[in-house]
Amino acid sequence: MYERSRTVVRCAVGQTEEFKVEVGLHQGSALSPFLFAMVMDQLSQEVRQESPWTMMFADDIVICSESREQVEESLERWRFALERRGMKVSRSKTEYMCVNEREGCGTVRLQGEEVKKVQEFKYLGSTVQSNGECGKEDCANT
Repeated sequence: MYERSRTVVRCAVGQTEEFKVEVGLHQGSALSPFLFAMVMDQLSQEVRQESPWTMMFADDIVICSESREQVEESLERWRFALERRGMKVSRSKTEYMCVNEREGCGTVRLQGEEVKKVQEFKYLGSTVQSNGECGKEDCANT
């Protein structure tokens, strides 16, 4: 579909020479969001499992599980499925949050690398906090 594609980049001072586009979806193409949604739908079916739930919107994914081991297993399944299709998990954007500190969550790892632990994260514009409270901006809007 995107065979022998070429493009240029325009900026304030002009545009680049034409170059080949050999990987990825074409940004701005009407087909790109549709193709991405098809791939993500297939991936979500492939990695679906019995853990409590997964939230997805576009390329943002939240994995919820009852144990650190289940989170690591889900992360690994997503990583493997994405890499098989030429995509990857963004290590710099991957974080985990523990909501039951009394039992201790331990350290979550992805391919042996420690994943950053956070006390809150933003998802679709709302702040999710480990203590169950809402973020300041979220509480003000309710």
